[in-house]
Amino acid sequence: MKIHYFDSNATTSVAPEVLQAMLPYLTEEWGNPSSPYRLGKRLVEPIEAARAAVASLVGADSTEIIFTSCGTESINTAITSCLYSQPAKRHVVTTAVEHSATMNTCAALERRGYEVTYLPVGRDGALDPRAVEKALRPDTAVVSIMWANNETGVLFPIAKLAALCRERAVLVHTDAVQTPGKLAIDVGALGVDLLSLSAHKLHGPKGIGALYVRKGTPFWPLIIGGHQEEGNRGGTENVPYIVAFGRAAELARAIGPRDRQALAALRDWFEDEVLAQIPGASRNGAKEPRLPNTSSLSFPGVEAEALLLLLDQLRICASSGSACTTGSVAPSHVLTAMGLNPTEARSTLRFSLDHETTREDLAYLMSHLPRLVSELRAAASPRTIARMARTRAEAAAQPV
Repeated sequence: MKIHYFDSNATTSVAPEVLQAMLPYLTEEWGNPSSPYRLGKRLVEPIEAARAAVASLVGADSTEIIFTSCGTESINTAITSCLYSQPAKRHVVTTAVEHSATMNTCAALERRGYEVTYLPVGRDGALDPRAVEKALRPDTAVVSIMWANNETGVLFPIAKLAALCRERAVLVHTDAVQTPGKLAIDVGALGVDLLSLSAHKLHGPKGIGALYVRKGTPFWPLIIGGHQEEGNRGGTENVPYIVAFGRAAELARAIGPRDRQALAALRDWFEDEVLAQIPGASRNGAKEPRLPNTSSLSFPGVEAEALLLLLDQLRICASSGSACTTGSVAPSHVLTAMGLNPTEARSTLRFSLDHETTREDLAYLMSHLPRLVSELRAAASPRTIARMARTRAEAAAQPV
């Protein structure tokens, strides 16, 4: 039975072309690339071909790409490298709406005596570049800010922020995990020093990521071991997954402006249908600039987890937030940082589309979603619904 999948910001399916590319390296080409004999040595070329493909995806040189195990490792490596390679600098600037990979890394650094500034965002999820400029200090080692928020899709002005930091000689890292295939990426135009990626967000397998490190950027490895990755990341190379990442990067690079516009139009049609058919529903975050595939929608009077369970029974997959925090009893830190109260945050679902999503998929979702929301509201306490309606009305009346 068909699964109607609207959680592509959590993960994507492995493309058939990617699977075919990696299979030989799980079977006959199983050697160790560091070995001196042909079974190992002939694996060096496919690794470097994959590195070149990932570099092309972001407009980098292949020598600037380090393969990691995932986006989380890439983010950890980027932030800690900037600190450890500049021991006199012990300050980090980030935002209050970052992915848990960044938030928890920063929290761990604070426990070790480093200082972290968490910049606020507005009700629309947007970040004021002036806040970044004001937060910079002589001892700021790195500004680590995501390019696209994984829950709302709201984009941050990374090129502008990087220019501000470059004037102060502060390193800039961006978590770009959500962007391949959804935005055109050019690290030269962005001006960042480090950029994190993960293959499973672009139809590659889970368990392989990459970190772009601009030439000349001081670097300190997170994982110490052998000479692999030019000494930048110890451990035997995960050849099948590296090859798969390279092929997935080629597929993502082939997605052009028209494809992205079509995806945005599909998302907008879906949002319009939700807002028209479900009383009280609202979108979280600015309409633009935003990823073309992401919708964060609140349904007052509904517990998001209950709605997800009902959708799952209909073979519909969505999310109540980041896949790395789903299941937590705490409301989304992204939504609460935007000004939603915990009850509002717990009434929110994220629908993240893909270039494989069709109008028919969304029509199937819309044939059930209004009814399910209505049924859950009918089962909820009228007092709870009234309180949520008052809260939302009061928030809407506040000056922006």
